[in-house]
Amino acid sequence: MSAEQLAEVSDQFVVAAVLLYVVAMVAFATDLAFGRVRPGRAVAKAAARQPVAVGAAAPPPGADVLPESASVPATPEPPRFAAVAGTAGLVLAWVGWVANLSAIVTRGLAVDRWPWGNMYEFVVAICFAAVSAFLITQVRHDVRFLGGFVMVTAALGLGLASKVFYTAAGPVVPALDSYWIAIHVSAAIIASGLLTLAGVTGILYLVRGDGPSRLPSRADLERVAHRAIVFAFPLWTFAVIAGALWADRAWGRYWGWDPKEVWSFITWVAYAAYLHAKATAGWKGRAATIVQLVAFGCLLFNLIGVNIFIDGLHSYADVD
Repeated sequence: MSAEQLAEVSDQFVVAAVLLYVVAMVAFATDLAFGRVRPGRAVAKAAARQPVAVGAAAPPPGADVLPESASVPATPEPPRFAAVAGTAGLVLAWVGWVANLSAIVTRGLAVDRWPWGNMYEFVVAICFAAVSAFLITQVRHDVRFLGGFVMVTAALGLGLASKVFYTAAGPVVPALDSYWIAIHVSAAIIASGLLTLAGVTGILYLVRGDGPSRLPSRADLERVAHRAIVFAFPLWTFAVIAGALWADRAWGRYWGWDPKEVWSFITWVAYAAYLHAKATAGWKGRAATIVQLVAFGCLLFNLIGVNIFIDGLHSYADVD
C-alpha cells in the first residue's frame, strides 16, 4: 500500500473504533442500568448501631454479619440480559481497542515515524491508552461499571480528534524528528490514559450518593482512582524529566518556562499534592477526590488547552 492508502485506512479504523466504542457504551449502560443494586452506606451504619444481646457469641473479625433487627432492603435479582449486555460490552470494547490500535499502527506506517507528532495523533493515542487502562484493570478486578463512561470518553475524544484536530499524514517539524518522541511522549500518553481513568472514577465518586446505587461504594471508587494515580504518577514524572532532557538536546536548555513545560509541572505538583495528602494527612473521601479532579483539570488543560490557545515551542496542534 502507498502512504496515502495507509493514511486512509488509518482514518477508517478511527471511525470503526468510534462506532464500536459507542455500541459498547450502550451495552455497558444497559448492564449498569438493570444490573445489581448495591446497598448504601446508611444500611451499614444502621447495622453497626444495632445493640448485641448479652451473652451472644461475637462474630469473627471482619465478618460481614448484620443483626437480625437490622433492616436490609431486598434487591431483586437482575435480569439475565443485563449480564449478557455487560459481556457484550467487554467484547465490543476489545474489538474497538483493536481498531484503535490498528489506526495508530497504520498511521505510523503511513508517515514512517512514531505516530504522535501532532494533536490529532496524540489524542488518538490517549484514547487508546485510556481504554487499555480500563481493559487491563478489568482483567484483575470487575470494573464494568466504568465501561460506559470510559467508552463515551474515548468515543468523544476520537470524534474530536477527527473533526477538530485532524491533520493530514505527513512529516513533523524538525524539533520532533528525534528518538526522544518514543520516550517522552509515550510515557506521557500512558500516564494520561491512567489519569483519565482516575478522573472518570473521581467524577462518579461525586455523583454517587450514600443510598442504594448500581455504582460501587464510594470507598471502592476512591480505591480505583487512587491505584490508577499511583501507577501513573511515576510515569508522568519520567515524562517531565525526559522532556527536559529532550529540550536540552533540541534547544540547548533544560527549562525555558515554555507554557507546556509550566503546565506539565503544575499538573505534576497537583497530583503530588493529592498523593501527599493521602499518604501523610490521611485525606480521603470528598476532599481527596476534589484535589485529584483539580489535578485532572490541569492535565486536560495541559494536553489540549495549552496546545490550542497558547503559543509556544510546543504548539504542534496544527489546528486552524
